[in-house]
This record gives sequence, C-alpha cells and structure tokens, in this order.
Amino acid sequence: MSIKEFVQKFYKSDALIDSEIFKTYLHPEVTIEWNSSRGLIHMDYDSIINMANELNRAYVRSKVRISHIIAEDDLVSVRYSHYVKTIENPREEMLLAHFFTIWQIKDGKLYRGYQMSQFS
Repeated sequence: MSIKEFVQKFYKSDALIDSEIFKTYLHPEVTIEWNSSRGLIHMDYDSIINMANELNRAYVRSKVRISHIIAEDDLVSVRYSHYVKTIENPREEMLLAHFFTIWQIKDGKLYRGYQMSQFS
C-alpha cells in the first residue's frame, strides 16, 4: 500500500472518533502542530487519543470528504472537510470544519502532522 493509500484509508476509517482505530495509524512518537481558531496547538500521542475520545462522546458518526491529496517522498498533503452527526440529532450531518494537513509517514505510521483548520 502506498503512503497516499494509507492516509486515504485513515481518513475513510472512524479513527477520528474511535481511539482504538486511531492507535493503529499512529507512530508512538507522533506529534501534530495545529493552527486552529484557538491558536497554535501542539499535540502528542496521548493528547491525540484524548481528542478522539472527546469526539466520540459528542458525535455518533464522522465522515471525511477529501478534495485534494498529494504524496511525495514520505509526505502526504490532504485537504478535506470533516462532517459529523451529533448524539442529539443523529440524522443530520453537519460540517465541523475544513482542514489542510501535511503528514510525514515513518515506519508505515502517521509521524509528524502539520495542520490548519477553519471551522464552519
């Protein structure tokens, strides 16, 4: 499987709201630098897993729609929109945010992430 296919598989899974699935994709030394509406956020393995657990408590479904994905060497750049369904209203899909992420892949896992987001 190519690194591009690996990243596509990651975003097609429920990893963003299921920490057990997320763990299968993460390198043990993973870090993310995330430029968000709250400023720059640095995340490590534990904080990424905690975020997935928080999302799991709020949402029953998560869906990623990738509009662009490019791979070169050990890097994959992906632009996507993240949609969710809430526990309160599981029939209505709502746009959570738009993202642009560059992933460095190491040992077949997500190793370094550089992410920007814009909430809807």
